Amino acid sequence: MKQSIRDKLENLVGRLDELDRILASGEATRDMDQYRKMTREHAELGPVVALYKDWQQTEADLRSAQEMMADPEMKELAEEEMKAAKERLPAIEIELQKLLLPKDANDERNVFLEIRAGTGGDESALFAGNLFRMYTRYAERQRWQVEVVSANESELGGYKEVIARIAGTGVYSKLKFESGGHRVQRVPETEAQGRIHTSACTVAVMPEADELEDVQINPSEIRIDTFRASGAGGQHINKTDSAVRITHLPTGIVVECQDGRSQHQNKAQAMSVLVARIRDAQEREQNAKIASTRKSLIGSGDRSERIRTYNFPQGRVTDHRINLTLYKIDAIMDGELDDVIDALSTEHQAEQLAALADAE
Repeated sequence: MKQSIRDKLENLVGRLDELDRILASGEATRDMDQYRKMTREHAELGPVVALYKDWQQTEADLRSAQEMMADPEMKELAEEEMKAAKERLPAIEIELQKLLLPKDANDERNVFLEIRAGTGGDESALFAGNLFRMYTRYAERQRWQVEVVSANESELGGYKEVIARIAGTGVYSKLKFESGGHRVQRVPETEAQGRIHTSACTVAVMPEADELEDVQINPSEIRIDTFRASGAGGQHINKTDSAVRITHLPTGIVVECQDGRSQHQNKAQAMSVLVARIRDAQEREQNAKIASTRKSLIGSGDRSERIRTYNFPQGRVTDHRINLTLYKIDAIMDGELDDVIDALSTEHQAEQLAALADAE
């Protein structure tokens, strides 16, 4: 193990000891916000320090076995212990490096999920509905909450556009690789001759800002329009100008919200989506600069980039970024996304480790 990594781990051991002392004394409870931060930090450091101590013990076992080699009667046992220790040490070191990788500050945030129908007309809108159901079912499996912010339904079902807020533990960490172009190949229900059609939708996953102050918006740079809502919602939704459209003039970003029961509620929700979009655009611009020097294995995050194909006749789903093909399309469309999401996360970690090795 490199000395720089060992030094970092020793510092974490010292920090965990310090947190143990502070939390045991009860002094941290005087400030509950500080107490929560410390308990969260303690929970994050615990597994890292425990694994590091496991590595230290394994290294000590290796040294002990090497010393035993001088004794002819103990040589066979020593060789077995040395072999076990040498096999175990590299695996622990890789796990430690993964735990030490920089954390994405957005990983624990809630998200706004946007799905828009693209090429393919009605079939694309139906596929947008399928994708929304897929993510909703996945969210249910994770025990997350899904709240529809805005929905523009198509005539034959599905959505021309749907925006939802998904709240829960680690939502962005799981869904952040879903942004991009999703393509479907299947025979539409309206196709009389059984021909396979190709349609596409775009998905955007944006971390929710903790506070609106995360992005400074000048009131003079936005235009707020109210209008009468349309679509599902009964008589109430059509009687008042409760729907809100906010236009951010410098960027041209437009957000509409009409699913709330009041203009105030729709305005607050629309502002949250606007902040998330502006923040997302800023981060994508920053990431594009990084990607220009080192292409990410997980993709550039460009909304137009085709990231996945759902081929119904062959029953397969292919993620083009990591060349992953799974022949379980029905299960995936029903929200069983773990195999895809875990593979993307693993590949991302591998890329980070490679970048870390190059930097050193």
